[in-house]
Amino acid sequence: MPLHPELDKKLSKSFEPSTRIDDVFKGYDITFVTNENGEPVRLYFGKRRPDGLIAGEYYTRTIKREPDGVAVKSSHWDLRGKIMR
Repeated sequence: MPLHPELDKKLSKSFEPSTRIDDVFKGYDITFVTNENGEPVRLYFGKRRPDGLIAGEYYTRTIKREPDGVAVKSSHWDLRGKIMR
C-alpha cells in the first residue's frame, strides 16, 4: 500500500540526523526515525496511545544511492505490518 502523496512529499525532506520525530498528518499520529543523513527511514502511522507509542501501521524505507554514495537515486516505502501492542 503506497503512502499518501502529501505524506510521501513531507517525508522526502531532510530532518535532523539520527532522531525520532512525532507529528500529525491529516488527523493521524505519525512518528518517524531518521538515519545518519537526516532521511526518514522508519514510519509509524496510526493512533498514539497514552504511553506515546503508536497503534497502526509500520513502514520502512529503502534508499538506493547514486554511485557517488550521497545523492538518492530512488527510494520507496514498504508496509511491514500492523502494530497492535
